[in-house]
Amino acid sequence: MGICQVKALRQFYLQKDKNEDVLGKIIILKTCTNLSIQITCENLLFGPAPVQERLSCMARNNSIYVVANIGDKKLCDSSDPSCPKDGRYQYNTDVVFDAQGKLVARYHKYNLFRSETQFDYPKEPEAVTFETPFGKFGIFTCFDILFYEPAVVLVNKMQVDTVLFPTAWMNVLPFLTAIEFHSAWAMGMGVNLLSANTHNTTSAMTGSGLFTPEGPAAYHYDSATEEGCLLLAELSAHPRLSPTYPPAVNWSLHATSIEKLPGENNTFSGTVRKDIFTFRELRHKDGNCTVCQGDLCCHLVYQMSNKRRDEVYVLGAFDGLHGSLIKYHWQICTLLKCPSTNLSTCGQPVETAQTKFDMFSLSGTFGTSYVFPEVLYSGVQLAPGEFEVLRNGRLKSKHGTSKPLITLPCMIPVLQYIALLLGTCGNLAYLGESDVVTLLCVPF
Repeated sequence: MGICQVKALRQFYLQKDKNEDVLGKIIILKTCTNLSIQITCENLLFGPAPVQERLSCMARNNSIYVVANIGDKKLCDSSDPSCPKDGRYQYNTDVVFDAQGKLVARYHKYNLFRSETQFDYPKEPEAVTFETPFGKFGIFTCFDILFYEPAVVLVNKMQVDTVLFPTAWMNVLPFLTAIEFHSAWAMGMGVNLLSANTHNTTSAMTGSGLFTPEGPAAYHYDSATEEGCLLLAELSAHPRLSPTYPPAVNWSLHATSIEKLPGENNTFSGTVRKDIFTFRELRHKDGNCTVCQGDLCCHLVYQMSNKRRDEVYVLGAFDGLHGSLIKYHWQICTLLKCPSTNLSTCGQPVETAQTKFDMFSLSGTFGTSYVFPEVLYSGVQLAPGEFEVLRNGRLKSKHGTSKPLITLPCMIPVLQYIALLLGTCGNLAYLGESDVVTLLCVPF
């Protein structure tokens, strides 16, 4: 019931204009130096707060940590030159209550998606962490995951073990479905990521998971029904100390050692959501091929189980600015299936395939150490344990693909902005909801 209550709250304030008085009913969190004494189940210092009280009591009565995404209103006045005309800031906010019901963390979302016009962003990005008996945690929300602050800062500078990630993630093929990218981010950054997505199939929002540096421990993706799912898994509290923790990777080492072969100019251009890729068709059952764009060259060694006449795969490269209102630099190497045998369709979304691969090895001359590797199978399914990343930057299969492959990308959002960020993808989420065909390797 707690989940349903918070979810209803999110729908309430997303549908209201910021200037309407009714939005004043949004939950208020008062600023206090010591968060741990701010709100507890039986100690509401600042008057009635039924949602916060329920969350706090839920945590205390069950001896668990509870994380929720709610709204936060902060009053301001003319002494603040940035104060909105209505005299209040409104933030997309995550709160964390510990097993005693104490509020131990609060995070205001910094990178707002363009549809979040009802929210303000804090003057400076917040790097919010808290200690638990099972490791150091950080937290951020949805669109934040694509940016250096606070996402990379929490991992590299704050050295968190696990990231909590409430989100309202709209799935976008071929590279940015929720389970695909979130699993890749956990592997690329070397931390646990607990991703709780809103389940709203009419908005293409589905896909939650418990992701680790070794791959997904549990995930759920369901675009056909409105049913949720509780995910349970046992994770390493301190993944960097685990004997199975992946080694450091030099992502460009292998690719930069390969000489460009003659006859590799047989390429064509294709569009993936307005990004112009350079593609090369895989015309044979097996082979080696290279495709380059800008400073990026992508190399693929592959062998298909069978070469079907009705399915076309391409190797693609993209090195340029991504986005419309918000511009940032991406580098992407990808092996992907085209929707039809017409090459002009390559880059358009695909959810099913019939072709399996006996082996693949993908690498690229990436200009960053933040690379996110993933494999996506037909039906939007992940491939835990079926691929590995070698120290020299090769993303390769272990024993061939168990299911038909949709895409195999290596993707790098460089996270440097050309335009002012205007907004992010949402707020509230719950752990719940599993099925595309993609092999993804994504670097920052």
